[in-house]
Amino acid sequence: MSAAQIRPAVAADLPAITAIYDREVRENTATFELTPPDLGEMTRRFRSLHDGGFPYLAATVDGDLLGYAYAGPYRPRPAYRFTVENSVYLAPAAQRRGIGTALLRRLIAECEALGHRQMIAVIGDSANAGSIGLHRRCGFAMIGTHPDVGFKFGRWLDTVMMQRALGDGATTAPGNG
Repeated sequence: MSAAQIRPAVAADLPAITAIYDREVRENTATFELTPPDLGEMTRRFRSLHDGGFPYLAATVDGDLLGYAYAGPYRPRPAYRFTVENSVYLAPAAQRRGIGTALLRRLIAECEALGHRQMIAVIGDSANAGSIGLHRRCGFAMIGTHPDVGFKFGRWLDTVMMQRALGDGATTAPGNG
């Protein structure tokens, strides 16, 4: 199998992206959604991020889309405008092959180039060792855990918070502060 190609996601990728996310919603605890969004909703979400100037990436291997990552606003209040929240999702065939790391590193670089200063990872389930490890490898620090804030698959789940400075981080004021 070839190495992954990381590129901007396009509308034609959305059926594969929707399928990856559908599986995550139905089978895993990385997301706290309970009902998988359909292609129309995933298209709306993609367009919202794309139109907002946020990066949305796709990872392909031999022409097959095996993962995606994006950054979006962390919170809607204007003081948060230099902080983004990231998401990374992989098909089972992409796990433990470095594809998530490649996606997240590229996402970090693109967010830095756009002038963002902090990236937050909100990780569903404190037992999600894969995602926690991925974020650690990419320079994120653990900043806290919200215990028992989600209920899925008949059990209470934690949310793990991790954070990474981007570019100058908080060492200087942004240019258009």
